[in-house]
Amino acid sequence: MQTMLRALRLLAMVLWVGGLCFFAFVVAPVAFRSLTSTHDAGLVVGGTLRVLHWIGLISGVSFYIATALLWLRAEVSARVGFAIQLALTGVMLAVTTYSQFHILPAMEVDRVAAGGDVNAADIANTGRVDFERLHILSERLEGLVLFSGLGVVFMLSRESQWPETGKIKTI
Repeated sequence: MQTMLRALRLLAMVLWVGGLCFFAFVVAPVAFRSLTSTHDAGLVVGGTLRVLHWIGLISGVSFYIATALLWLRAEVSARVGFAIQLALTGVMLAVTTYSQFHILPAMEVDRVAAGGDVNAADIANTGRVDFERLHILSERLEGLVLFSGLGVVFMLSRESQWPETGKIKTI
């Protein structure tokens, strides 16, 4: 059971953090460099981000549940490491949820208000101005999720050095 929970945790975090890295360093740059317009690239990137958020939410919940179960069964001295992982994953889940259900829909409303193509709208257009504000916020929040995920990955890499994590309380 413990091995299965640990494998699930590793798979979940690899999917989420790996997806974030692939999105930030491959998908977005290639889309904006390769497609004929920034509008088309934005549609691809926005659609990809929505899928990535769902991958993150499902992976995050899986990781959270598996880690909580391990936390419940671990020695008290090992619980600190698990608690840090739970806190970081909680931040990742909260930010991803906020971005998926508040920021991205608001950006879509702003895109429509700007005439469908944000870059074609006047710089003073309120839809464009708010879209740009939300876009910056979205980038910063995605960065927060990525760095929190890297923190979890670091904690996962150190788990084998926690002698207490191998001890399971008998119930």
